[in-house]
Amino acid sequence: ARLHEGALLARVRDRVCYNTLGVESVANLEGLFAPETYAFTRRIAPDDLLVRAHERLCTQLQSLWQAHPNMFANAYEALILASIIEKETARDEDRSNVSQVFHNRLQRNMRLQTDPTVIYALGESFDGDIRRRDLQVDSPYNTYRVKGLPPTPIASVSLASLQAAFQPSDGTLLYFVARGDGTTQFSTTLEEHNAAVRRFQLGQSG
Repeated sequence: ARLHEGALLARVRDRVCYNTLGVESVANLEGLFAPETYAFTRRIAPDDLLVRAHERLCTQLQSLWQAHPNMFANAYEALILASIIEKETARDEDRSNVSQVFHNRLQRNMRLQTDPTVIYALGESFDGDIRRRDLQVDSPYNTYRVKGLPPTPIASVSLASLQAAFQPSDGTLLYFVARGDGTTQFSTTLEEHNAAVRRFQLGQSG
């Protein structure tokens, strides 16, 4: 669930590790908690538990930022990209290639054009299918219309996705499409990508 402005945000917000994120403030708490298993006592306050999960994330993020300080303008940008990687694939084998695609697109000033950001922009109105009109939704999260990263993370991130954001594989990949079996087909050219779409998404051969 999204964590928007409210009582919980107000209690937790002043304990956010802004120095680690490299920003002065955040719009909401989306993506700022490490999704792991925690042992806690029955009487722990919800905001104390969230701060604990946030501090775990900041520890992970700071370690990677110190090892790769020139990958992003700040660590928060890395977190945003990691959240998109998290939503694009659940396969550890594909994360670094997904990261490569997004890094290459950012370097070429191309739009990321990633469906999870559109789904996030649609919010509760998303019914499970992305339609052509959805790609035109007026939102800073719609990476089909807006270049660069969205303003905030769109999900909580695993350590694997965070690592992939900082450590993309080497190459010239610019496109990918789901094969329908949980794996991903990557391409370097639009021609190759369109052929992959016809094969894996439309069921056309040749």
